[in-house]
Amino acid sequence: MREHREDLVVETPSGLYCPPGDFYIDPWRPVDRAVITHAHADHARAGHRHYLASARSVGVLRARLGDIEVQGVGWGERVVHRGVAVSLHPAGHVLGSAQVRIEHAGRVWVVSGDYRVEADPTCDAFEPVRCDCFVTESTFGLPIYRWQPQQAVFAQIDAWWRANAEAGRPSLLMGYSFGKAQRLLAGVEASIGPIVVHGAVEPINRAYREAGIALPPTHSVAQVQDKAALRRALVIAPPSVQGSAWSRRFPEASDAFASGWMRLRGARRRRGVDRGFVLSDHADWPGLLEAIAATGAQRVIVTHGYEAVMVRWLQQQGLEAGAFRTEYGDEQFGAEGGAVEPQGDAAARPVGAAGTGPQAEEE
Repeated sequence: MREHREDLVVETPSGLYCPPGDFYIDPWRPVDRAVITHAHADHARAGHRHYLASARSVGVLRARLGDIEVQGVGWGERVVHRGVAVSLHPAGHVLGSAQVRIEHAGRVWVVSGDYRVEADPTCDAFEPVRCDCFVTESTFGLPIYRWQPQQAVFAQIDAWWRANAEAGRPSLLMGYSFGKAQRLLAGVEASIGPIVVHGAVEPINRAYREAGIALPPTHSVAQVQDKAALRRALVIAPPSVQGSAWSRRFPEASDAFASGWMRLRGARRRRGVDRGFVLSDHADWPGLLEAIAATGAQRVIVTHGYEAVMVRWLQQQGLEAGAFRTEYGDEQFGAEGGAVEPQGDAAARPVGAAGTGPQAEEE
């Protein structure tokens, strides 16, 4: 991508860097000063000397990274460093997820992090921020990705769970333990039966509850003494449990996967589950276009996802567009916190579409 001499954000081997402010945004190598958009492992990594993040995300960051030096700031609160004003604004992705607004010498850039424009009770709603240049994710940056309203998806999940409960089968629903699990918990009809969660999910639930997010009561497997009740349970766990000894605690369970990638039949087939529910924490194609337009930016830089497709579309609309190569990943497939599967359905990726780098992890 052609750089401008006074760009406020540039690519470096350590991550996206703001030269006048001397700080990084979601760096993937250890740095002195890191501004963190959200606590997913491909954006928030251990080893930085100082972290700046939204106050809403501090609990989850510490639950995941331990005793880090982190400064939490409120939405829209300005922090000035070396003459650069930084503020954080809601991204609607997961609890505390933020867009980073950078202002210097009369210019404004916004780095989106991951975002979703449809409101959700588990995180603060996406806030469009006007800027000169918008650095946007493009995880689901193809026209095929169009989400149903979440209410419709939860009606499908409830119907599947209810049918299983009536047949005496546990319902094993897999989704990433941070963000997706809580989105599921907040959306399902909790009266159908008990809700059991994997051990990786409960600490994040605790951070959500401490942040004031309402979630239904959840139990560990050991806490459910009534085995007949267990056969009516909804079991929420990360995808890494599929085929594991832990999942075999629920014999004859019907299993399902909640993911934006379930929009593709090939992805559902590869997962080998009974059901696939199309539910994502990211913006779909219309959501990406809506968010970009709302910024009023005449220059757009696209990161992780189908960059080439989005860049070409934006250029056709008369915008100056390019791409950053990053090590951010899709957070939907793979083992907890690991990088194992490529993003999306390889057969569906158009020729020339850029990949997401080596750090693909779960959504």
